[in-house]
Amino acid sequence: MRGYLRFRFLVIALPSQLLLCLHINTTFAQLRTPPFDDAILINLQEHRTPAQTGFFLFMSNHLEYGNIGVPAGLLVGGIIGNNKEMRQNALYVASSTAISAGLTQLIKVLVKRPRPFIQNINITPVYRPGNYSFPSGHSSSSFATATALSAAYPKWYVIVPAYLWAGSTAYSRMYLGVHYPTDVATGAGLGAASALPMLFLKK
Repeated sequence: MRGYLRFRFLVIALPSQLLLCLHINTTFAQLRTPPFDDAILINLQEHRTPAQTGFFLFMSNHLEYGNIGVPAGLLVGGIIGNNKEMRQNALYVASSTAISAGLTQLIKVLVKRPRPFIQNINITPVYRPGNYSFPSGHSSSSFATATALSAAYPKWYVIVPAYLWAGSTAYSRMYLGVHYPTDVATGAGLGAASALPMLFLKK
């Protein structure tokens, strides 16, 4: 009975989340870029320093340390310690991150929002990535990992570092000039929401 209820939750939650994403897609596709999006990025680029740029490049370029390292570490720890709970939570974290990545790519293709530096010549990125801008994939996947890990282990010494890492990663995308604030905020919300449909996997 319990397994059936979990299955029903998954069947209901995933389509609901997809519909929400499609609604977000339609809404943003019909809107112009808000002025504050450009203003924030220009302000950030005017206050860049070599030290900050190096740090945020590191955070942005090593996303996999968290997204892959966290579930992999849980899995290895669960295998070595014969801990079924850790192995199950590894699956929960990995599944949440995978869902966020899939939904993010779907919305990117549907919305096709150009990168900030393409829409506004006054925005100078630290580097020029391809693909589309909305939503931020770094933000969605890092917040999915952080939210799932925090749900699996609701202790302050897990939650605080997890969200500091996710927040720094998301902020780095604006600092580097490759994502708008609305890209980052939507990505973070999408990532956090992606951990909800898979809660039935958590031990």
